Amino acid sequence: MASGGSTVSSGGGLAERYAAALYSHAGDQHALDLTIEQMEALGRLIDSSADLRRVLDSPLIDVHAAQRGVRAVLAAEGLGRIVQDFASVVVTNRRQRQMRAIVRAFAALVADKRGIQVAHVASAHPLSDVQVQQLRARLIEAGYGNVDIHAHVDPNLLGGLVVRIGARLYDSSLKSRLQRLQYAMKGAA
Repeated sequence: MASGGSTVSSGGGLAERYAAALYSHAGDQHALDLTIEQMEALGRLIDSSADLRRVLDSPLIDVHAAQRGVRAVLAAEGLGRIVQDFASVVVTNRRQRQMRAIVRAFAALVADKRGIQVAHVASAHPLSDVQVQQLRARLIEAGYGNVDIHAHVDPNLLGGLVVRIGARLYDSSLKSRLQRLQYAMKGAA
């Protein structure tokens, strides 16, 4: 999957089309690296700001008011004209509810273009920096090359990890192990 098939461009979904358009435009403006940094900042901003999420999620807010609000927030956060204009287009097209999905699709497109594979890792407890580096080393040993780890906590796992890279899923969580044991015990009865 590292160099052969592109999982991002083949889907053709709305978020992927917007992401591809932004990637192309930023490249044409010779501002791709800056746009990548600022789109990452936009993703963090959406995740951390309940007020911004309310503006993006509300179908009741007037498009022009939403545009002004989003532009003001992005300008206050120091995001540049390309990202502000892009967010404004998304709002004008009444796609602001998909903004976070577009940011994720943009990150996936960037990773694909740069030959980086993204590993989504769920763990019962936050991973330390050492654990992240050990996991990255194991994934590289397993043939995944350049790996970017996106970790999040899922307390329902009880322990262990669930790692998703592309279409592959590696589940070593305690929850799954207990479920397999339960199925095995039902089969033996």
